[in-house]
Amino acid sequence: MTRIARHSRPIAGLVLALACFLAPGWAGPSTVSGASAALPAWHGGIDLYREGTFTTQKSWLWCTAADVQIIRNIARRQTDHSTTGQRRYFNWMRLHNRYDLPLSAGVDPAGWTAGLRHFVDDRYRLVASSTFAAALKSAVTNLRQTNLPVGITVANGGHAWVLTGFTATADPLRTTSFTVTSVRVVGPLFGLQSRNGYDMPPDTRLTPSQLRHYFTPWKYAPKRMIWDGRYVSIQPIPTTPVPPPGGSPAPSASSTTTSPSSAVSLPAPSSSTADVAAASPSSPAAAADPSAADPAFVSATGPSPDATIAAASTSTPSGAVGPGLAIAIVVVVGLAGAIMAIGIARSIARPRAAPHSRPAPHARPAPHARPAPHARPAPRPRPHH
Repeated sequence: MTRIARHSRPIAGLVLALACFLAPGWAGPSTVSGASAALPAWHGGIDLYREGTFTTQKSWLWCTAADVQIIRNIARRQTDHSTTGQRRYFNWMRLHNRYDLPLSAGVDPAGWTAGLRHFVDDRYRLVASSTFAAALKSAVTNLRQTNLPVGITVANGGHAWVLTGFTATADPLRTTSFTVTSVRVVGPLFGLQSRNGYDMPPDTRLTPSQLRHYFTPWKYAPKRMIWDGRYVSIQPIPTTPVPPPGGSPAPSASSTTTSPSSAVSLPAPSSSTADVAAASPSSPAAAADPSAADPAFVSATGPSPDATIAAASTSTPSGAVGPGLAIAIVVVVGLAGAIMAIGIARSIARPRAAPHSRPAPHARPAPHARPAPHARPAPRPRPHH
């Protein structure tokens, strides 16, 4: 996802770049427990960026690979800037694309979502909003509720940035009636290129109107995609209502009435074969309705992020096991072990029968003696003449 100019030439049309072959010991899907365990107090804004977390993309195709590396650094308090890491992300994510894309097109939004869920936090979901206002409001709300950065697609899907902070007229944890006054963004192309805003120094402050110039609706010219015309972002969706720091709990998202057509949250992609197959468009109807077939797809059609939150908060993260299922697994495993132990004990206690003796073979009769040949009579003497 980098169709941005590189010295007057297009950066090989990357539709979101990232992915990697999972090496032994590489972290799998998880939830960053410390990210939202203690939300910071509200002082008019939030900024998650800190020195040492930024990394420049190591290839013109790896903007989302670098974004995942940056978000992982922020969420897990790491400082990884390795080329090996970005290469792993890119290759892995290519395997989780929804669409079959050439190498130059990199990774699509479904692939990027899978990467953030697998390598950073399982709560990340793909959000496709019909308006800029809805996209921005849901993005800052979920950033505030989870204390995790948000990924956004810029230049009509040609490049990817990270939303690391914002300021607003009120705390999104306490009310939905607020206005975003500024945002903080990070672009991984900085250090490789800085042309026409692509990319600015890390943690650059933009007004919403300035962000709107870059955060534009998705459009991949070579192929029709289900996200066409929508503002695409990858947001960390809280699975439970988040109370504001030091205050009464915020209204539950489930209290908002949401029609099925306005917000849909489907199972998110993972590394399994079934999910990879499900991420491919199967029919014209599915292509026409993004929420009908896209894993981890949340459709935000209104100016309020409440619909998005309500739909996503009821979904169970992939890889999670409910308590009932866990108990059933323990019982089944225990019974199987007991049955095996009883069988082994019985086989040891049972006396082993002596093997039947094999009858001796019948004696072969001696061959008949051959009679001696008759004696030949001696020749008669011949008379002498």
